Amino acid sequence: MRTLKMRACSGAVAVVFVAFSSLASAATIGPAGASFSAPGTINVSTPIAPNVACGITLSGVVASDGTYAQINSVVVTGGGLCGVPQIIGLPWKLVATSTTTGNVANVGFSVLGANCGPSTINGAWSNATNTLSASAQPLTGNCTVNSLSVSPNPAFTVSP
Repeated sequence: MRTLKMRACSGAVAVVFVAFSSLASAATIGPAGASFSAPGTINVSTPIAPNVACGITLSGVVASDGTYAQINSVVVTGGGLCGVPQIIGLPWKLVATSTTTGNVANVGFSVLGANCGPSTINGAWSNATNTLSASAQPLTGNCTVNSLSVSPNPAFTVSP
């Protein structure tokens, strides 16, 4: 009886481990180990300013094993309130959750005393267009990333 319980328990642990392993290795980002720059656009809403559209450039490095991309620098450009944000929560971490989806953890900024994030935002990835995009992503502090679209250089390839 004791052996039967032990085998059942071992089997359950093995099932959980396999499920976790397949979840943890959902997709990889290439080129592994490469530094990148990802220019694009962002539109955000804060309690102080709704619908602020700016240019944005994310820069960082893809992990040597391709499991994530670390965003070490964020530069926001454009007129008006685009020069005001202070980026918080760096480094941000981009993880490909599948070949067409991903999330960025620690996204945050401060605008004129309004703190937005850090929060995790979810997005879509397209290998065909080399574009990471997101829309309607809430951040703590009653803020929203209305839209985000960036294209990494060198081009990323996300694979299973």
